[in-house]
Amino acid sequence: MSQEQQRKPRKEREPIKYGDVFNVSGNLASKPVAPRDAAMMQAGEQTVLGETQKTGPAAVMQSAATRNERAGLVGHSDLSDVAADKGVTVAETDVHGTGSRIIIESMAGQVVGQRVQPPPGKQTETAVEVIQQSKITIGEALEACAQSVGNRPVDQRDAAAIQAAEARATGSNVITPGGLAATAQSAADYNARVDRDEDKIMLRDVLTDATTKLSAAHKVATQQDADAVVSAERRNNPFLATQPGGVAASVAAAARLNERLNLLS
Repeated sequence: MSQEQQRKPRKEREPIKYGDVFNVSGNLASKPVAPRDAAMMQAGEQTVLGETQKTGPAAVMQSAATRNERAGLVGHSDLSDVAADKGVTVAETDVHGTGSRIIIESMAGQVVGQRVQPPPGKQTETAVEVIQQSKITIGEALEACAQSVGNRPVDQRDAAAIQAAEARATGSNVITPGGLAATAQSAADYNARVDRDEDKIMLRDVLTDATTKLSAAHKVATQQDADAVVSAERRNNPFLATQPGGVAASVAAAARLNERLNLLS
């Protein structure tokens, strides 16, 4: 049974909300899908991917927004406050040495779509060959995080999650001087002493070259890796939650994609 089928039916005259069509939580889940939200996602897909994906998040949002508008539940020029405040993100990350790309699409910091796109000319190869080339490593998941929420200052939650990710990738709990974990912890310590966000060290500054820093550990992200990173991030959050689109969420998304690919191999 699909995720959409498991959800409770909406009451009559209620708009289609983000929680009805995507696996999102919190404030975003309760927001109606608005026409200008969909337009923003379409623009993002066209800019990064060259076209709107037929079954991607933008198409889903456009369909939901059109139904909401026809029912008179939203206006043609409506833009949700979450879209206005936090925007949409369409990010792509090259899968090291394969020519494949990880495509991650986010609304208000929460992932609404992710997939692996095979390299040009590979679509006609066997599914197993493409799958083996497309599995996502922990380093690539961290780089995807840098692209999706890289403009957020590093804090202790991020540092703990990055340390756990590095430990899972290398198989060692020893923090290497100059490595990802050490750099993230230094950034979190520095940011704690700085008042203005614009003066702080951002996630992109730490994670942009994650695959290079983990070059000796091309470990494919698994559910066990994701569990360890999620646990570390939660332990360092007073609300015992992970951050939408953050380090733990990116590793978990990579692990889910890899599991789906395993089912096809």
